Amino acid sequence: MTRELSKRHLHDWNHKQALAEKMIPLIGTLYRGPSVVLRVFGQKVMNASTIAIVKAHRHGKLIVGEELDMDRSFEMLQVIATMDLRPCRLDLGKLCHEYLHQESYADMQSFLDFRLSELLGEEEDSDHDSHDVVLYGFGRIGRILARLLIDRTGTGAKLRLRGVVVRAKGNVEQDLLKRAELLRRDSIHGEFDGAIRVDEEARAIIANGNYIQFIYANSPAEVDYTKYGIEDALVVDNTGIWKDEAGLGQHTSCPGASKALLTAPAKGDIKNIVYGINDDLIEASDTILCAASCTTNAIVPPLKVIHDEYGIVSGHVETIHSYTNDQNLIDNYHKAERRGRSAPLNMVITSTGAAKAVAKVLPNLAGKLTGNAIRVPTPNVSMAVMNLNLAKEVTAEELNEFFENISYHSPLQEQIGFTYSTEVVSSDLVGSTHAGVVDGGATIADGSRVVLYVWYDNEAGYSNQVVRMMQKVVGLSIESLAAG
Repeated sequence: MTRELSKRHLHDWNHKQALAEKMIPLIGTLYRGPSVVLRVFGQKVMNASTIAIVKAHRHGKLIVGEELDMDRSFEMLQVIATMDLRPCRLDLGKLCHEYLHQESYADMQSFLDFRLSELLGEEEDSDHDSHDVVLYGFGRIGRILARLLIDRTGTGAKLRLRGVVVRAKGNVEQDLLKRAELLRRDSIHGEFDGAIRVDEEARAIIANGNYIQFIYANSPAEVDYTKYGIEDALVVDNTGIWKDEAGLGQHTSCPGASKALLTAPAKGDIKNIVYGINDDLIEASDTILCAASCTTNAIVPPLKVIHDEYGIVSGHVETIHSYTNDQNLIDNYHKAERRGRSAPLNMVITSTGAAKAVAKVLPNLAGKLTGNAIRVPTPNVSMAVMNLNLAKEVTAEELNEFFENISYHSPLQEQIGFTYSTEVVSSDLVGSTHAGVVDGGATIADGSRVVLYVWYDNEAGYSNQVVRMMQKVVGLSIESLAAG
């Protein structure tokens, strides 16, 4: 009996791997052809391994209560590949699960013809043409943004990385080689998925076919993007040097640039946007915008849905944040309090503007929240602990069920993730594309007082939010199936 079970399980595993191998070219063809971005229950499958595709199908247990039948999903993928779809996002897992549990359509083709009817046919305008992007700065966020933009390059690419502006540090040729190595290898996020080569004479990096011009300048005033064939560019400033309209306006004054986006909290009247929450404030006439901070992006979505459902009377948000490059490796002078102490050796109490930033995005929470932060000796992935007093009583089970539904079935599923696992630790969240992930296993509720724990990859999760906002800023968007 044991031998038979062993054979059966091995045969089942090999069959699933074989199906995953057949899926890979179809997934690639859909992406590079009509630019259809596929996921399986929210899991990335583009450029994924066979193992990753099998695991994505197993992920259905967490989302819909059962593993997705790969034979059926492969059959559906084959049908989708024959359809005349516009650029869009589809969740194959949710779509297939819906088909298997409906009774209105006798066959898969008729079901898909109905469900994807709004995504069929050619586009009526050219709103989906690619748009030039320049990264001003090439630090942690800059390099992750570069990876994300390169990873999304296809025939239907929405944003095309055309240039990177950095300050020259010594020999330019040597500097360029080092920049390429930093893009190629990352101590936290691993090796670059693809091929990178350097054109030293042209001062460019070619990554997966993307020609990226490196421009050396000490200030925006020195840059003329049109010299490099860059036009109407969105300049993403991830240096944090300029945070007001006057400083960021230097970017939009450059020939070849039209808009600027700051990846840090802004000052003055610049719109602070958390994508998915208040991106409806973005107007075509806006030339300078801000994507807020990683912490603000992580906490605003869950705070909004909690306030909408239960009402927040008051609360405190404590951020347990990984150390950043702003801190010292060893004890040394720093203008800020405590940050001069060694980051890898200490927990460091510091301030955060997250509570004030929340009020800018959600004005109805102004004055209701306080906030503080503790920098801890981890290089990436942070946590927000939200201690809230609500207007209604709720149990931990009810709150978890509420967030589970939000994360899997609402328009905020890209912003709010959810896990029930009581074994999750910070390193498990490295590479998470969500703005924040609610840890259901840690949720506490006592009448109207609740404590919510939200994990977030303060590098990758935030950068994914920035890319989503970038598409909105330049008027490029990919249609998404409501169920997916």
